Amino acid sequence: MKQLVVLSGKGGAGKTSLTASFADLSAAGPTKASMVIADADVDASNLALVLDPHPVQRTDFWGGQIARVDRETCLGCGACQAVCRFDAIQIQDGISRIGPIACEGCAACMYTCPQDAITMHMQVVGQWYHSETRYGPLIHAHLKPAQENSGKLVSQVKKQAQDLAEENLPAWVLVDGPPGIGCPVISALSGADLALVVAEPGLSGVHDMRRALETVAHFGIPAAVCINKSDLYPEGCAEIKRYCQDHDLDLLGTIPFDETITAAMSRGKPVTSYQSDAPSSQAIRRIWKSMWLVPKQVLLELLG
Repeated sequence: MKQLVVLSGKGGAGKTSLTASFADLSAAGPTKASMVIADADVDASNLALVLDPHPVQRTDFWGGQIARVDRETCLGCGACQAVCRFDAIQIQDGISRIGPIACEGCAACMYTCPQDAITMHMQVVGQWYHSETRYGPLIHAHLKPAQENSGKLVSQVKKQAQDLAEENLPAWVLVDGPPGIGCPVISALSGADLALVVAEPGLSGVHDMRRALETVAHFGIPAAVCINKSDLYPEGCAEIKRYCQDHDLDLLGTIPFDETITAAMSRGKPVTSYQSDAPSSQAIRRIWKSMWLVPKQVLLELLG
């Protein structure tokens, strides 16, 4: 089992559109029966919007603890409110009331309460799903707002995808990773054989691409780059090409700005399926083919 993780240093770079198109192109080839798709961007999971999944299994994801007040025992003395650093506690009608979104689960209120009226409880912070699509099985998740366990939920998504892939050897896993360089990205990179970083040629896009590549390199994972909306800022595109050359990185291709991608996404389809002859579709197809041909990264061995 091999893993390809598609990343971007910033949101909106186009990694989900690219991942969906890869799934579509793969389904048309010999790897259809042995591919598992995973959406590891649990904070803003939207790959399912394009792949039209049919849920098979839904499982609650339990995260950190939250404080609860026993109204029968609480005296409303305000001791808990005084120690709460997150302003999560208000005294109303003589009783302490804890805001579930503001509460960080530190338990300071529980240890402070002279009446032992506050207890800590685990909570459901999201769900993960096993769904079937025309492109292969999809493991995806939803994290509730204001929850901090996205890295753990990404790990759960990856584990389920890996387990499913191992059941269908020789399977490989296609991962739509989260943006940025934080804990969710690190979780998504765990066990990866290749990271494909989608870059944009704007000033912030070039900067964030470098951060993403540095994160990938820190964990010793082979990386490659592709440029989306490459014709919007030629100077930035040239800078990315120079960076890849200077750092011995494979630049697998460029994708021009194409409103067909927006039209395809609004209709819930990968652009390669929606309009296969669109400029973006042709560019993505070339990138997909080049991933199996680049000798420098021995991608055929990694992903085959």
